[in-house]
Order: sequence, then C-alpha cells, then structure tokens
Amino acid sequence: MISVLRIGHRIERDKRITTHVCLVARAFGADEILIDTKDERIEDNFLSVCDRFGGDINIKSGVNARSIVKKWQGISVHLTMYGESLSDVMEKVDKKQDLLILIGAEKVPAEFYELVDYNVSIGNQPHSEVAALAIFLDRYTHGSWQHKKFNGKMNIFPSKKGKDVRMRTKDEDVKI
Repeated sequence: MISVLRIGHRIERDKRITTHVCLVARAFGADEILIDTKDERIEDNFLSVCDRFGGDINIKSGVNARSIVKKWQGISVHLTMYGESLSDVMEKVDKKQDLLILIGAEKVPAEFYELVDYNVSIGNQPHSEVAALAIFLDRYTHGSWQHKKFNGKMNIFPSKKGKDVRMRTKDEDVKI
C-alpha cells in the first residue's frame, strides 16, 4: 500500500500543483492520496480522470495530517531537499511494509521532520514536489508503473507521432 499525503494545500493557490501531485501518484503506482485541506473540487476532478482513464486509487481531502503520520503502521518518508540522499534511503526502505509519502505545498512544519522515518532529499536544490514524487515512486517501484494497466473508458497507446487515444466499447477499442 502506497499512500501520498499532501501537507499545506492552499485551495486557490495550489489547485493545479495538487492536481498534478494526484495525477503523478495515480500514474506511478500509489493506492491512496490524502490532502490535509478539505477540497471537494480536487476530489471531483481527480475522480473524473479516474473514471475516464481508469485506475483504482482513493482520494480524501480534509484529513488530519499529524494524526495520520503519528498512527502510521508502516514506513513514512518526507520528500524534501533537506534530507538524506535518495540512494541511501532506498537501500534502507523495507518494501514489505506500507509506505506513506509526505509532500508539502507550503513550508512543512518542523514536527513532521521528526515524526517520519526518513526525510529524503531529491536533490539539494529547490524543486517541484511533483518531480520529487515522480522520481521517488519511479525508484521505489523500479519503474514497474510503466507497465500498469488502468483499464479505463479511454486508453492512450504509444505512438511515434500524434495521439493514439481509444475509447473502450463492448467489443473493441475505437480510435478517437
């Protein structure tokens, strides 16, 4: 089980980035997205994507981040630019346990650095939390997300040029 916890989501300012966090979490193999600020619009938009493109992932906003981290029974990882190197942590993470990944929107309160098992640096420079999540999940899953089947109403197929999007019908996939 892989859960992604978004801390500090500001509804008007962060809606696009938080949506991208959700999309990356879904595409790269997470099972659940938790957002500390209640935002039904993000939930609805994300569930609409899942309805069209498939994927079995839960989303819940308005959660108590501190409580989730304190009660977590598996491994907890905070993605930051101030932590241990990604390579060092990957060697230590027990992949048999559930994983909670914390990513901030605004400055993450200091207590979270103490509550998690690992603070993981995805480079020691300012960067996007979307990129950090993608890199971490790619390394954590050893790229297995690339072969995941989502079985949506719409499916995108590799194409050298142009778009190859097909709508699923009862009998076949129809190119749209």
